[in-house]
This record gives sequence, C-alpha cells and structure tokens, in this order.
Amino acid sequence: MPNSGIDALLSVNNLTRLGQGLAVTLKLSIISIAISLALGLIYGIAMTTKNKLLYGLLKLYLEAFRVIPLLVWLFLLFFGGARAFGADTDGFTASVIVFSMWGTVEMGDIIRGAVQSIPACQRLSAEALGMTKARIYRHVIIPQAVRRFTPAAINLVTRMIKTSSLAVFVGVTEILRVGKQIIEFNMMKNPMASFWIYAFIFVVYFIICYPVSRLSKRLEAKWEY
Repeated sequence: MPNSGIDALLSVNNLTRLGQGLAVTLKLSIISIAISLALGLIYGIAMTTKNKLLYGLLKLYLEAFRVIPLLVWLFLLFFGGARAFGADTDGFTASVIVFSMWGTVEMGDIIRGAVQSIPACQRLSAEALGMTKARIYRHVIIPQAVRRFTPAAINLVTRMIKTSSLAVFVGVTEILRVGKQIIEFNMMKNPMASFWIYAFIFVVYFIICYPVSRLSKRLEAKWEY
C-alpha cells in the first residue's frame, strides 16, 4: 500500500516544530500589528492636515507601499540595506520593520477616512463651545471614528497575519518555512507529505483568520450608519 505521507504530519517532532513555527508567525504578526495600530493612529490624524506639503509627503509614503510589492521592500531592507549601509539586520527584524511600515500606512488611511467622515458641524460646534483642538479630537472625533474604523482595522489584521508568510523569503523560521523544511526532509520516503503539511498550514491560517474576519463583518453590520 502506498505511503499516504500523513506520518510526516503526525510525527510528534514535526508537530512540535510546526507549533514553534506558528509561535514565530504569531509573534511577528502581533508585534507588527501593535506598532501599526499605534503609529497608524498618528499617521491617520496627520493625513487630515490642510498643509499641502505635509499631506503630499504622507500621500507619497502611502502610495510607495501600495505600488511597490512588500516582497521588494523586504529584499530592499534585508539584502540591499545590509550591502549599502553595512546594517546587520536579521530576517525577523527586517520583517517587523517592513510589515509595520506597511501596516501603518494602511491603518492610517483607514483612520483618515473614519475621521473625515465625521460631520464638520460637530467640529464647528465643539469649537464654538471653546474646546481646544486636542479636546475636540479626544472627546468628539476619535470616539465616533473608532466605531467607524474598527471593522476595517480588524480586516487589516487578518491581512497582516496572512502577509507574515512572506517572511519565509528572508529566512524567518515561521510556520511556512518549517513546513517546507519538513517536506524537503521527507520528500524521498513520503512524496505525499507536502499535501498533509500544506493542508495543516492551511487549516491553521483558516482557524486564526476566519473568526477575526467574522468579527469584522459582525461589527460592520452592528455599527453600520
């Protein structure tokens, strides 16, 4: 009877290694998401500026990450940066930097849209009451904007988790790289090992991302204006 290849997946050692790879994936994702949330809030509010020069620079930064593939940014920082500036950046650090920079502009654009969707009359009314700009943002703009950008922000979180798999190309031993290593080791004796390993990784990503995606849709329906 042909070997189904599932033994490669059911091996305790391989499952442990896949678990360790998943831990790296989650660590990379969580750090990048946390930085993106913090910097994205600042970037998004800055994008509402009426200063044309500042807005133009921020818009250029946004378009740079939308036009140029993330993989190119990763290679530029990991390989190009090391050669050009002698920076000894490991794959994990390079991935965190690039994913955070990308997440910041995407999160910022979401927040910008939410902030600008608040009716101008509310800002004018707050100003008429003598509130400072900082207090207007704190007590009027941001509380309403949070409800509007949260569903889209959660959806971005799922995209960032899935995008973390690109880190495999700069040597990060996340779950996909561990899977490839297991497949290469078992290729000769278990040709079908690739199916089971990739199927397992597929299920892992689905289990992580699907509930988050459903939460986004539920909040969007609940808070729909």
